[in-house]
Amino acid sequence: MSKILKNKEFFLPLLLTVVVIVLDQITKALVVAKIPPYGLGFQLFGDFFRIVHVYNTGAAFSLGHDLNPLASFLFLRILPLLIMIVVVVIYFKTKSFSYPQRWFIAGIIGGGFGNLIDRFFNSKGVVDFIDVKFYGIFGMQRWPTFNIADSSIVICGILLIISFIIQERKMKKEVTNEN
Repeated sequence: MSKILKNKEFFLPLLLTVVVIVLDQITKALVVAKIPPYGLGFQLFGDFFRIVHVYNTGAAFSLGHDLNPLASFLFLRILPLLIMIVVVVIYFKTKSFSYPQRWFIAGIIGGGFGNLIDRFFNSKGVVDFIDVKFYGIFGMQRWPTFNIADSSIVICGILLIISFIIQERKMKKEVTNEN
C-alpha cells in the first residue's frame, strides 16, 4: 500500500474530529442565542424529545457539580485535558488500529475537545440541550440532558468497544484455526 494511501487512512478520520467540534460549538451557540437559560426551545412527539438550554458544571450526569473551585479545575478541566492529550498521542503512536477504529477514536477526540472548549471558555459550564424522556427506566423520567459532543463520545466509544471485541474474536478464531 502506498505511503499516500496510508497517510489518508491515518489522517482522514481526523476530519470527524473537526466536524464534531464544529457541529458541537455551532449547536451550542445557537441554543445560547435562541433559548433563555434553563428554558425550553421546542419539543417533538409530545415531550419525548426536547431542545432546552442548561449548563452542566460537572462531568457526565452532572457528577462533581458541587466540587470546590480548585477540585473542579483539576478534575473537570486539567484531568480531562490530560486524558485527551493521551488519547491523541495513542491515536498517532498506535499503528495497529483498524481504519474504523481510527474513525471511532477521532469521534471521541472531537467530543472530548468539544466539551473541553466549554469547560475552559464558558464560566457557566458545558452547554447541554438535548433532553429525552426516559419513561422511568432506572428510576429516571428524563435522561440527563446532553449535547453533540456527548453523543459523539458515547456512540464512538460503544462502536470502538464493539470493534475491539470483534477484532479479539477474529484473532482467537485465527489462532484456533492454526492449531
